[in-house]
Amino acid sequence: MLNDVEIGRAGENDIPGLVGLLNLLFSQEAEFTPDREAQKRGLRRIISDPSLGFILAGKIDGRIVAMVNVLFTVSTALGERVALLEDMVVAEEHRGTGLGSTLLERAMDEARESGCRRITLLTDADNEKGQRFYRRHGFVRSVMVPFRKHLV
Repeated sequence: MLNDVEIGRAGENDIPGLVGLLNLLFSQEAEFTPDREAQKRGLRRIISDPSLGFILAGKIDGRIVAMVNVLFTVSTALGERVALLEDMVVAEEHRGTGLGSTLLERAMDEARESGCRRITLLTDADNEKGQRFYRRHGFVRSVMVPFRKHLV
């Protein structure tokens, strides 16, 4: 099945499929809820401005079945560009096939090629399956504790 998957940078025409996957992701996360219009705006901004980051889409027969969104910033501790893995989701029927691993490895390669020295991500505290997945790919739990405040 993995041979049938095409992975590449997402474009404007991919936004509807990406929104569908984000709806799945945000319906599973404790802190977020799906908002199709907000998701479209955010995806459009990232796709139209590569300096912000990139979105990779995994497609089978032209249908988006997986995505990863990587954003760029600069670390003053490293003095270099770093990445934030903001969203990663694989459609339920394609989980356990190796697609997520392939997509994550490709995203890390592209972040490295873009000059990123580190990649950070957040998971729900109770998402043990997701945390095992990321550990298998070399991620370690940070001693830093995230805090969040909405400004609007």
